[in-house]
Amino acid sequence: MTRKTVLRACFGFVCAVLTSYLSSPASAEPTEIKVHVIARGAKFIGTTMGGVEIILRDVSTGSVLASGITSGSTGDTERIMRTPLTRTEPRSLPKSAQQANTLPAAHFLATLDIDAPMKVLVEARGPLGQLQSANRVTSERWVFPGNHLTEGDGWLLEMPGLVVNIIAPIVQSSTTGGMKIEADVMLMCGCPITDGGLWDAAGYEVVATISRDGETIDTVPLAFAGTKNRFAVTYSPTEKGPLTITVTAWNARDGNSGLDRTAVFSN
Repeated sequence: MTRKTVLRACFGFVCAVLTSYLSSPASAEPTEIKVHVIARGAKFIGTTMGGVEIILRDVSTGSVLASGITSGSTGDTERIMRTPLTRTEPRSLPKSAQQANTLPAAHFLATLDIDAPMKVLVEARGPLGQLQSANRVTSERWVFPGNHLTEGDGWLLEMPGLVVNIIAPIVQSSTTGGMKIEADVMLMCGCPITDGGLWDAAGYEVVATISRDGETIDTVPLAFAGTKNRFAVTYSPTEKGPLTITVTAWNARDGNSGLDRTAVFSN
């Protein structure tokens, strides 16, 4: 074998190795993403409210990368609601080292195996324990292999809304001849609305709309009933037969709103 033949063979071998290396896919790197969902004007949505459904998708293909449900506590009330924090200070951490062993603020932790930068969409729907009031929020961002998104609050989403739950059954009152309409109203995290409390009942407008065959008959406000989250009114129906009652709740300060609906037969 001549020297030229040997050199040509070596050159071909090197080219083949380089081609194989360059064409082979990069190895995927485990990349952790921690997702928190916080109720607007309140605390984190966690186990006590059934959690929030989380779905992570590849934006370019729509394929699901991971899914699950947030679990954990609503977080540290003092830190979230009363402590002034800078834009970079996380709200999901406990206030002090003494609380470090408490149940962590609700979150969902996923590990993605990706080999290149990926635009990821996160979709959050909840609270799952009160589906009549569940809302959906989404967000997108670039995720890089090996760059974990777990520090501080991780990927933080805000869920607007109020949970409204009409108390059943609605019954005729034999003493007043009226119909008692009651509803529980609370924050999406389950945080309580009370008289003069952190979430003051005076800031919430709760209204019952009574309709028949799609037409509104009456609109009556519900007053705070003295028990946390409870709003009520005694209403005298002006028409008989099947009625639809829709209770809405609204807070003008933060724009939170919610609704529940039920049917009743008036004698």
